[in-house]
Amino acid sequence: MSARPRKEIDLSSYEGRFAARLKSLREKAKMTVEEAAERMSIAPTTIYGWETGYRQPRVAEFPKISEIYKVKKAKDILPNE
Repeated sequence: MSARPRKEIDLSSYEGRFAARLKSLREKAKMTVEEAAERMSIAPTTIYGWETGYRQPRVAEFPKISEIYKVKKAKDILPNE
């Protein structure tokens, strides 16, 4: 069984910029997808979904994401544009 090809993130869309922002924050925190998922008590596939634009976190998850990725305010998770 071959792996599904990775979807290119569309940075022209808000969803794509949000996905790239989440991945950037995780990498800046020096965490693997698995580490971030474990700290958030969610499946790694959920993190992958967020970082590829297939899914987006619920607003209720923003405080936990900001805590784990060491972002001062939950709204700072959002892309600048």
